[in-house]
Amino acid sequence: MIAQLDKVYLQYGKRFALRRLASYLFFEGRPHTTRGQWVNPFINGFLRLLAALPGEVKADRPIYITGLGRSGTTILGKILSLHEDVGFLNEPKLMWAIAEARTDICGDYRVSDGRFLLNAEEVHPETQRTIHRILTRYARMVGAKRALDKYPEFIFRIDYLKRISPDAKIIFIARNGYDVVASVAHWSQTKGVQVGKRTDDWWGRDDVKWNYLHKQIIQANPEYSEVAQLRSEAFDHVNRAAMEWILTMRQGLHEIESRPEQIYRLNYEDLIQQPVEQLIPLLQACELPISDNVLTYSKKVLYERPRKEKPVLQGPIAVLFDETMQRMGY
Repeated sequence: MIAQLDKVYLQYGKRFALRRLASYLFFEGRPHTTRGQWVNPFINGFLRLLAALPGEVKADRPIYITGLGRSGTTILGKILSLHEDVGFLNEPKLMWAIAEARTDICGDYRVSDGRFLLNAEEVHPETQRTIHRILTRYARMVGAKRALDKYPEFIFRIDYLKRISPDAKIIFIARNGYDVVASVAHWSQTKGVQVGKRTDDWWGRDDVKWNYLHKQIIQANPEYSEVAQLRSEAFDHVNRAAMEWILTMRQGLHEIESRPEQIYRLNYEDLIQQPVEQLIPLLQACELPISDNVLTYSKKVLYERPRKEKPVLQGPIAVLFDETMQRMGY
């Protein structure tokens, strides 16, 4: 359904449904694989207007969901969006592209110069001002106290994010590689779109996201030298998905080990099995009051799925995959 609304969600009343609809219609752009991209110029103009309105405002402790797509990032955002204090933005990449064009690694709104890795020194004052103005005004418009921004790739930009919002609360959600790789590969194979001779899928507009990932992280890191030497045809959807999972999980572990007090790790499997027990400490870590809506909705919509089989991978990727599974505790 539109704006990720479902029948169970609608049972919690018009207030939350309208908040979610407003977020979707006026603040979230349409990425390259979805319909309705014709609305992007209107959303772009509206966001730029919010950013241009004068005033030195500061977003109050924004919450960020990071990790890898197909790992429970969306359902976690939906669950938390039923908190009275929270307004949920589901991958507001257009907002970030307006503030900093290099954040767009999928080619949704910019066609070049995307960067997976951004550090604190690269934060421009205008970027910081733009994000705070939009997030603050977004929260006011939807009647929320806090903005929740689900943007998985920001696990690669934690220093950058903390410079923009030092009081940000950051969640890293992890899921086992068997299920994530199968899900990413299936998504890309079934939801990719053909535009002339160009393919737009999980790997960005005409493979731009994969090219950034390969050049900026795999080729630049000696740890992945054997993978970098593989021929391009070795990287089918499954092997690409495995490498993205490996790189994302390792980045998440690095960030947690470097700053355990600033990154909250949540395992998708634990959330499925014990939603209440997992969500109560998560809410506390985010400095949010315990919410009956959040807890009851989670128990209604979360359920276990059969574990997928181990993916068949290229030799050096398989080695890294097994090592990462062990490091993650799977």
